[in-house]
Amino acid sequence: MAVQEARQGADGGAFGVSGGAHDGGCTCGDCPHGARTGHRRAVAEFLLKRDEFAAGQGLPAAVAHSASASRQWISAELTQSAELVAERGRAEGAAWLARLWRRTAGAVWAAVVVLVLVQALTAIGAGWTAARTAGLLAALVVAGSLTAASWFHRARGGVLAPVIGEDNRLSTSRAVAVAWVLFVAYAVLVLVGRLAAASSGTERDTLISGLELARGAGVVTVLAVVCGIAVLVRRVVGLRVLGQRLQKVRADRPRAADLLTDDSGRGSFADIQYVVIGGVALLFAAVRLARRPDQLPDLPWGLAVVVLVSAATYVAGKYAEGGRPVILSVVRSREAGDLDGPIRTGDDIEIRGAGFVPPGAQRADRLARMVVRIGTVNVQVPLVPVAGGFSNPADDVLTVPVPADVEAGRVEVQVVTAAGVETNRYAIDVTD
Repeated sequence: MAVQEARQGADGGAFGVSGGAHDGGCTCGDCPHGARTGHRRAVAEFLLKRDEFAAGQGLPAAVAHSASASRQWISAELTQSAELVAERGRAEGAAWLARLWRRTAGAVWAAVVVLVLVQALTAIGAGWTAARTAGLLAALVVAGSLTAASWFHRARGGVLAPVIGEDNRLSTSRAVAVAWVLFVAYAVLVLVGRLAAASSGTERDTLISGLELARGAGVVTVLAVVCGIAVLVRRVVGLRVLGQRLQKVRADRPRAADLLTDDSGRGSFADIQYVVIGGVALLFAAVRLARRPDQLPDLPWGLAVVVLVSAATYVAGKYAEGGRPVILSVVRSREAGDLDGPIRTGDDIEIRGAGFVPPGAQRADRLARMVVRIGTVNVQVPLVPVAGGFSNPADDVLTVPVPADVEAGRVEVQVVTAAGVETNRYAIDVTD
């Protein structure tokens, strides 16, 4: 009741200042202009409120006398602010994706301009050749195709749409596979252009023989492996998520760092080595194509095997990551000066384990979605702010109160994470 009275007082004060709530799309002077500005303003307000609560400021007198009531009121206030931040973040992500297709199309044509400059510089002294013309025409065909595909997928990031995963992050396996597919398509188009311009039968036979498997076996093998891995990884991740062996939380928008990091934003060795080795091999193949434009790049088997080892490491890393959250123990939370005793209704319990906070779920709106089942009662995990973050919930420890609705006796405790994954059940004894 004290929490409700405090909330009513806070709401009344807020309405007294602003004169009423505004929708997120309002364009008056009191509301953020644009999704980006609105998101930044919501984040700044949330961080200010969190730090004030962490310093013990901003508590209404109706709940200041009770530690449990204060914690509940603070958690409810932060949850409401975090939901606003998440809503503004999703709006900014959608607007950013809608604008991205123009940037990706511009980047594609900028690459064509760079190719033209490189060909013009290398043609000084050597002269312009039919191979340079074929390479330029192939680049124009690829760029035109990508631009058309970017327009059709303009609401999903343009050219980047095929490499954006179901969790709204850039997929490393898809990005590497797409890069090799585009390169091989460009190489074949170069040969097609040269074959169309060939005047003698000997030259045409030479170009056709350049497509034989014996000369491009390394490139074909790498292409087959990286494409197969892109499909395999999607299948593996999907099955592990459905089997609750991997926790996935959707991101607001894709970022370039997704190619080198895990869902929590930390650098991933498996991803980094896959991108680096795949990029180096692709650069070598591009140089070979520039030197021998009359055949598919003859990627040496030594380099091809290095790429295959890197791909195997990447797949193994995908199998090894994640894991189901687990409860190891549940104890009565005891503050300094409290007497030892059994768990009673109204007490706080400390749930110790691992994997309670999924990667990418460190934001307040995600943390607020965590629930602890105590018997048949669902208890929302309270947000406890500290300077720069939250002390509860944590990845290895959760602290929740035992509500009065929990019947005395032996009950089971289970945690439901922000990703919807359930932990094992742990039995405890609750006394009156």
